[in-house]
Amino acid sequence: MIGHATVPRNGFVDRIAAIYSKILLHPTYRFLLLLLGAPVTIIVFCFYRYRQSKAGYHLLVEKERSKLLESGIRDRLLSETRDQLQRKHRFFEQKVSPGQLEQEVERITSRKFEELLRQRMKELVAENKSGVKVTFGDTYHALAANPVFFAISLFIGLPMYILMAVYANPYWKYIVERLVMAIFVIFGVAFFVFTILYISPMDPARNLLGETATKEQIAAFNHLYGLDQPYLTQLWNSLKGILTFDLGKSFSGNENVTVAIANKFPVTLTLTVISTVVAIIIALPIGIISATRPNSFFDYTFMFIALLGLSIPNFWQGLIFILNFSIKLPWLPATYSPGNWLSAIMPIIVLGTGLTAAVARMTRSSTLEVIHEDYITTAKAKGLSRRHVLWKHAVSNALIPILTVIGLQFGGMLGGAAVTEKVFNISGIGSYIVDKQFIPDIPSIMAGVVYTAITISIVNVIVDLLYAFFDPRIRSKMKQY
Repeated sequence: MIGHATVPRNGFVDRIAAIYSKILLHPTYRFLLLLLGAPVTIIVFCFYRYRQSKAGYHLLVEKERSKLLESGIRDRLLSETRDQLQRKHRFFEQKVSPGQLEQEVERITSRKFEELLRQRMKELVAENKSGVKVTFGDTYHALAANPVFFAISLFIGLPMYILMAVYANPYWKYIVERLVMAIFVIFGVAFFVFTILYISPMDPARNLLGETATKEQIAAFNHLYGLDQPYLTQLWNSLKGILTFDLGKSFSGNENVTVAIANKFPVTLTLTVISTVVAIIIALPIGIISATRPNSFFDYTFMFIALLGLSIPNFWQGLIFILNFSIKLPWLPATYSPGNWLSAIMPIIVLGTGLTAAVARMTRSSTLEVIHEDYITTAKAKGLSRRHVLWKHAVSNALIPILTVIGLQFGGMLGGAAVTEKVFNISGIGSYIVDKQFIPDIPSIMAGVVYTAITISIVNVIVDLLYAFFDPRIRSKMKQY
């Protein structure tokens, strides 16, 4: 019988069973494991119950029940319960017949006794004093040692084994968890955006058709775009459209929303990415120089410029640039044109100014904090060159907060690019969402906001992975949990 089979010493099976048992200790992963491997779970559960029965578990329960009854515990529980109920009834001045009192006493006593018995059995099994060792993980181990069962379980429970493979590798587990968190964030954003638009007092039909529109025209418009459907139906259609990359037609212009976003989003993303790269190239050296020469002329000058960069509003900076470099000095085009790279210079500078200032200040403060640590002093005492100590030990350890700022600022730039796009007449996702907001054009706004959230979530996942790449302490924790 498989229930009493001796498990062969198979390293691969032992490792698989160890991973299975470890996952069972984690509530979330346990649920996913049992769900993804439902056919395997059913088979293991049946044999688990069979092994419990064959090992004499139920006989042991009855034996322990008899011991507790002989010890008088149930009689004491009966007496205590009766006394407590009588005092409670007297306190609340409740009149209860003796028969009702005894029924309630018996019911409560039976429940307490069964709870005590279950607790006692758990203790016996945990201490291995019961003579049986029957756990779900051990049952799977015994079954997996059989090549036939393992082959069948691999076929019917492949998703479960994929989950186990991910769980066994700390790096893959780290990545997958971040991706799952990002998915929850994206759908959370979609839910809140749709709900806010749904309860908005603005009426898309009346805004588009005008004040002179008849009730029949408004009803036909709402029916055409599904606005007359219940909230949950509209929400489900929107979420389904996000998953299938098909959010239908916009209310204004009846254009395909997916195509519109595909044409406008790359423009904003390209400008934001270039701005971020340029900002990092400029800000990191400035922050490091300021940190290595604190309170010097360079430090004061750079930090003063950085403070100005943080204080200047984007729209004002853009207008000043247009006034000086497009009108007074016709060096650069005042409006953005995809085919003219010169027209991208001013928007890139305006978008990247705030990020450059923030990264420079964070680099300075983070590097200053690190260069006074004991391990930096030790590295200098070993005779390592100043440049080696700075780049190998100081900067690499100071990058974690810098990466955090870059990730947050990138999201802010991508989501807040609408002002810059309006100033330079850029047909990007930001200005697109703003134009559609006043209708409100729900499919267009949903698409713009959600796909922006997807991009920001992906960037945050990349930042989390860079944490592990640059910080060995994070890699060590990844292997432990």
